[in-house]
Amino acid sequence: METQQLQQQLFRHLKESLPAHLSLVDELCHLLDLSADSVYRRIRGEKPVTLIELKQICEHYHISLDQLLQLKNDSVLFQAPGITRHAIPFADHMRGMLEQFKYFNSFKQREIYYLCKDAPFWYFYLFPGMAAFKTFFWAKTINNEPALANKSFSLEEYPFEDCFAIGRQILEEHSLMHTVELWNLESIHSSINQIAYYRDAGIFRHKEDLMAVVESFIQMLDHLQAQAAKGVKFMPGATDVAHKGPIQFYVNELILGNNTILLNLDDKKLSMITYSVFSYLITRDDRFAGKAFDTFNTLLSRSTLVSKSGEKDRNRFFNTLRDKVDQLRK
Repeated sequence: METQQLQQQLFRHLKESLPAHLSLVDELCHLLDLSADSVYRRIRGEKPVTLIELKQICEHYHISLDQLLQLKNDSVLFQAPGITRHAIPFADHMRGMLEQFKYFNSFKQREIYYLCKDAPFWYFYLFPGMAAFKTFFWAKTINNEPALANKSFSLEEYPFEDCFAIGRQILEEHSLMHTVELWNLESIHSSINQIAYYRDAGIFRHKEDLMAVVESFIQMLDHLQAQAAKGVKFMPGATDVAHKGPIQFYVNELILGNNTILLNLDDKKLSMITYSVFSYLITRDDRFAGKAFDTFNTLLSRSTLVSKSGEKDRNRFFNTLRDKVDQLRK
């Protein structure tokens, strides 16, 4: 392929990747500090991009040159938000996730597919008790924040109202998307194990704190069951007129899988994989997305849809989850 064709292909790829309301020319003028005329000449292939410009474009839009040049290898470029920074407060991590969801919702078509080894992060912010516990656990035990070293968990001392407010905003953004979720009976086990560990290690300051977190956990499951029954997402206490995007809730009792998030944004595929508990990798690689979507659809074909229909299977699934959580009271 000639250099001019490769350059034109690069800019076609960029244009297709942007939300419809954004101007590629305006974006590149700002990024490259060029006039509109200079940008148009590069888009048409009349003026070659420099290596410095290509570097700026690839870094800003997270483009793999392997993919652009159509090199036939197994390399896949992933973006890891925040990896170049030192440890940040957990609230800043949540703000980054909120910005990601706002970006997703800048597209007209926005669909999210979640293979849930664990319950999706944002659902823990449906109710304040579970939100406070999970924030404390992630900040203290995973993020190793010095301010929480040697501290015990108390809802009164650590309500994390700022994180709860951000979590609710993430939920609001998520509720605007069409969602397909694939769960397993193991999807809540990590959270159960975290609560049990804190209970047995004496990290809950008072038994009342443990009971409040368990009750909040069950409230979360009740709400997810209600969403599945209605087939739409909504916030706790919302009336029918405030119901948002549709949700298809599947259960697979055999295959655990991993935490994989797949997105379809105006027919462009984006794949996310979680790592280090609450961090995530993102790729726009079409080959990776194609394989991931194929696997997801294969699992769906071997799973039970329990949203709107499938009342018996839905009740059995959520009753089993509630029984597991209820054991934490003992």
